[in-house]
Amino acid sequence: MESNLSDTCMVCPHLCDVDRTTSLGKCRATKQIKIASYQLHRGEEPVLSGTQGSGTIFFSHCNLKCVYCQNYDISEWGNGHYYSNEQVAEIMMLLQNNGAHNINLVSPTHYSLQIKEAIKLAKAKGLNIPIVWNSNAYENVEILQELDGLVDIYLTDFKYWNDNNAAKYSSAPDYAYHAKKAILEMYRQVGDLQIDNDTNLARKGLMIRLLILPENINGIESILNWISEDIGNMTYLSIMSQYFPTHRADEFPEINRVITHEEYSFALHVMEGLGFENVFTQKTSNLSD
Repeated sequence: MESNLSDTCMVCPHLCDVDRTTSLGKCRATKQIKIASYQLHRGEEPVLSGTQGSGTIFFSHCNLKCVYCQNYDISEWGNGHYYSNEQVAEIMMLLQNNGAHNINLVSPTHYSLQIKEAIKLAKAKGLNIPIVWNSNAYENVEILQELDGLVDIYLTDFKYWNDNNAAKYSSAPDYAYHAKKAILEMYRQVGDLQIDNDTNLARKGLMIRLLILPENINGIESILNWISEDIGNMTYLSIMSQYFPTHRADEFPEINRVITHEEYSFALHVMEGLGFENVFTQKTSNLSD
């Protein structure tokens, strides 16, 4: 499938069918790429950050509306500046020249087709470090297929198993259905995560992030079972504990708190029981008893 950038927007599962040069869809983004910031980031998983940092580009706006989003000034308010595809390619080259181990595209989904062109431009200029697609998995398979051969590493969330929770907390109808299809396509393209033995840096493959949420609103056991059965327990996982109530979380009493040690330990217990060994844990100090 080769999409036309002049078409009305059908990039993500919202299928807004609007002309983003004149109207705004669910993500509230125009057709021109908007970036909040770009930098060498040392806070990602070690196989991405390495010693010099991951070259992160934080895109403004988002196709989810997570009520607990920690970056709501970017995702909801859309803070940032507009850039042409050519300028985005130049940013990628700047990050590479500054020593980035990879180009880490954070929340890229709603600019997928524009970023595709920017990657091609950057590669023509000499970009030769891995491209990381850092997304929420609320993707259309047909769009992901257009990235085949351009993206080296898919770093994706799997946020919810229960679609009622997905709609309630992230305005993402049928999230699990779309996430499963998207992650399987990502895996088809890049396979299991490959790590260079000399540098301990990821070169290619899939990594799935699981942010543990209060009251197990993720449905973590079902998610891990699906990953084990449909992809395999060699899949690299990142189990994240840094949830804290922000943005609109105070409107939902059940998630208006940090997670507990028990909730985090439960996720690890399920994961270990399924035989996952390739796991990054990010246990923070803000867990409650």
